[in-house]
Amino acid sequence: MQTTAMMDAANGRAKGPFRFLVPLLLAGCALASAGMASAEAAKPPSTPSAGKALVCLYRPSKFIGSASHDSLYVNGTLLATLLNGEYACTEVAAGTVVVSGLQKAYYAGAIMSSVAALDDMKKKENERARIEVEAGKSYYLKWSSEAMGANIKLILQDSSVGAKEMSKLHPSKPPEQPEEKK
Repeated sequence: MQTTAMMDAANGRAKGPFRFLVPLLLAGCALASAGMASAEAAKPPSTPSAGKALVCLYRPSKFIGSASHDSLYVNGTLLATLLNGEYACTEVAAGTVVVSGLQKAYYAGAIMSSVAALDDMKKKENERARIEVEAGKSYYLKWSSEAMGANIKLILQDSSVGAKEMSKLHPSKPPEQPEEKK
């Protein structure tokens, strides 16, 4: 008995014990190349356009603070609502950049930290970071919080550290813009 795969000359299909292996290998190769293409498409930006600075906000996946999220504004413009494992970037003019946030918290039931409850009552943006940026440079701000969404901060990271940490995350969904009044 022969145990090697042979080709059936009439229809070009593999025969023998390996006849199911060929389609699986081909499907695996197709999935791998599609995964590489999507990973390449989702690659975060690393350099700004001429005359601009790049500001990236990112949030590593962590259990602590995972029930809350921030709608983040850069110089008053809504950039993103960051969830665990997400990032968002925008280009800005050189000068002072103010990042503010409007915290929202989702908990199972009515349990909410006093900080989150106060933020919900205020319904106003709280300044998370203020930095001076230069044209041609990239800036990475890492989102962090304490338990129950208390003490949310954006911490400026070294460019190489921020780019490396952010490369493991996925982009946030574009923010929902309010409809124009007619």
